[in-house]
Amino acid sequence: PAAGAGSAAMPLWDFQGSTMVTSQYVRLTPDERSREGSIWNRVPCFLKDWELHVHFKIHGAGKKNLHGDGLALWYTQERLVPGPVFGSKDNFHGLAIFLDTYPNDEATERVFPYISAMVNNGSLTYDHSKDGRWTELAGCTADLRNQNHDTFLAVRYSRGRLTVMTDVEDRNEWKNCIDIAGVQLPTGYFFGASAGTGDLSDNHDIISMKLFQLMVEHPLEDETVDWTKIEPSVSLLKSPKDNVDDPTGNFRSGPLTGWKVFLLLLCALLGIIVCAVVGAVVFQKRQERNKRFY
Repeated sequence: PAAGAGSAAMPLWDFQGSTMVTSQYVRLTPDERSREGSIWNRVPCFLKDWELHVHFKIHGAGKKNLHGDGLALWYTQERLVPGPVFGSKDNFHGLAIFLDTYPNDEATERVFPYISAMVNNGSLTYDHSKDGRWTELAGCTADLRNQNHDTFLAVRYSRGRLTVMTDVEDRNEWKNCIDIAGVQLPTGYFFGASAGTGDLSDNHDIISMKLFQLMVEHPLEDETVDWTKIEPSVSLLKSPKDNVDDPTGNFRSGPLTGWKVFLLLLCALLGIIVCAVVGAVVFQKRQERNKRFY
């Protein structure tokens, strides 16, 4: 993206908002309040299997929990539409990867910065007050802010599997963050990146975005599919909205219902009875053995 400079047009890229292009990086937002900016590729992606590598830097003068809000990477139908989701449109169609640096939900047990993934068919709204927890597919904690070394993120989509990896610890190796099967993404969408600040701020810089085609064999029936007509979706056993927060970055099942409590208590009671019977048998055998010894 840094092929242009200043306000000059960049080949194959458009930008809007507070975005500033330099010869070394694209700054989506400066370390100032109430800014938003984005950068979008002009060419739709028609690859079925791809991997995106992003070299980025999030930094600023703010100390612990006094910085925000974060950066988002997009593969969506819409492009260059400003909005409330890290500087871009809500109710989007496609995939978003959020690098959230500020916990808006004070009750959360997550450790920030936090990376999460969301797939949307236009019907879902990103809830900033809950840090997108109700629509999140999966996520992980990553210490990616104010690092003195390079920080990278990789997004891989292949045969319906979405994988997100990080390299933010200066180890020159990928660390798994998100791995989800059953993801359906159409071709013909656009790649982009956006960032936003509110009362708190940070510099959000994109140093490079590199897209690679993955050479993967597909079943013969895939050749008859019109990949541009696929609706973004995820084949989950349950809706993301049925999940509750987990500090590990994964989801556990929702609140216990009456039946669940009853079954849990019944299993506990049976367990106690079994332990008591086993204990009694063991104690009796020991007593008999002691008598024989004496």
